[in-house]
This record gives sequence, C-alpha cells and structure tokens, in this order.
Amino acid sequence: MLNQRKLIGYHAGETFLHGLSGASKMLFFVLVSVAAMISYDTRFLLGLALLSLCLFRLSHIRIRDISFVLVFAASFAALNLVMVYLFAPQYGVDIYGAKDVLWTGWGAYNLTAQELFYLFNLLLKYVSTIPLAVIFLMTTHPSQFASSLHQLGISYKIAYAVSLTLRYIPDLQEEFFLIRMSQEARGQELSKKAKLSQRVKGNLQIIIPLIFSSLERINIIATAMELRRFGKNKKRTWYTYQALSRRDMLVLTLAVAFLLLCFVFLAVNHGRFYNPWR
Repeated sequence: MLNQRKLIGYHAGETFLHGLSGASKMLFFVLVSVAAMISYDTRFLLGLALLSLCLFRLSHIRIRDISFVLVFAASFAALNLVMVYLFAPQYGVDIYGAKDVLWTGWGAYNLTAQELFYLFNLLLKYVSTIPLAVIFLMTTHPSQFASSLHQLGISYKIAYAVSLTLRYIPDLQEEFFLIRMSQEARGQELSKKAKLSQRVKGNLQIIIPLIFSSLERINIIATAMELRRFGKNKKRTWYTYQALSRRDMLVLTLAVAFLLLCFVFLAVNHGRFYNPWR
C-alpha cells in the first residue's frame, strides 16, 4: 500500500488548527496573502513570515510529509528570484534611490545592496504564504470546508465543486505514484539515479494517461451526481456542518488586523516599499 505520508491533502489531527472552521482558515489565508502581496515593508513581512512558520510548527505537520511540495516551491521561488534579477538587475536601485555596489559584473549586471534587499522582500512573501497554504490543505477536511463556504453565503454547488477538488488531490497523487511504481517494476528507471532528461520524459509519459483517467473519473462523478438530481433544490443540509466558534472569530479578527496593519504601513512609508536608505 502506498505510504500516505507522501500525499498532500487532509491529515487528521487534534491540533488547534485542525479544530478551526474551514471558512476561517480560508479567509485567514486569503487576507494574510493579500496583505503580504501588497506590502514590501520588510518589518511587516518578517512578522508575517515568523507567524506563518510558528503556525506551521503548531500544526504538527512533518517536513518529510511535504518534502515534494517544499522542493517544488523552493525551486519555483529560486527561479523567480533569478529571473527578476536577470530581467531587472537595477530595479532595487530605482526603487530605493541609492546604489551600493557589492559586486561588479558585466554591463548592468552589478549586484547592489538595494537589489539584494528587494529580492529578500520577495523571498519573505513566499515564506509568509506557502506554509499557510500547506496548513490549509492538510488541516481542512474537504466536506467540512464545503459546508463552511455554504455558511458564508456561497452557493452549495460551488462549495461542493471546491470540496471535490480538495478531496481528489490525494487520489490523483496516489494514482500518479502507483503508475510510476508500476513503470519502475517494468524496468523503467525514474528514481534519482536516472538522468534528469530521462526522469522528465518518464514522468510526462505518466501524466498523459493520468489526465485521461482523471477525465473519465470526472465523467463518472458528473453522471452519478446527475442521476441523484444534484442541484435540484436551492438549499441543502451538510453532514459535517461546523458553526463559527470564538476561536474562529479570533482568527478572522487577527486576519483583518494584519490587513489593516498593511495599510497603516502603506501610509507611514508613503507607498508599498520600506526604504532604509531614505
């Protein structure tokens, strides 16, 4: 049987975060992410990053359980930082109005303290949001999240669609791993021992049948829902309904406070950027 620790999806637990409503966790993630995307104040982003890492610690999610996601997110973040520097090596100088050259390169590709400071702020944005997204995915039961969305006034059809998406993320991962293990059993090398080009080619050969099997599964689910006359009634009840508690209200208040604090920093800095050279 496939090791469930490799799957990214809901994992049962008894932590404070597991007990929160799915709606409060979603709103907290969205509001904090919006605040992190708007602001370039290093002090504010450092606070959000520390909060995000502390919440990740409280969730009791093990690093090895999400190693694939962390590697992918780190690779994407590193690629983004490199591309930002390649296409705009002097952007930090233009923003902060100063130029302290740390390393002299070719042409405009001089490494300045201002550019490093700007890239550091971009990195903080990833650290502030990625752990929150992982926490949301791994501590929120799909059915309970759907009922919470409906509780906020969202149509139960949309809520159920979101619930199905979250529910089948682990299933798709499991099917992917099963197909890959069957390919390796037939002699196709897809482990880290193989060349990168061979691994990419092999994984692409897995993704194509996975897409077709997913389309078939979608068709089966849609037919089953249609036969059960899903969507006939304007309202429906939920088996996993969870009302907003005081803890949920506290979490929502904290999220709104962070968003308001973001706008306070905008006013103090007279813009999105905190400039230590001013």
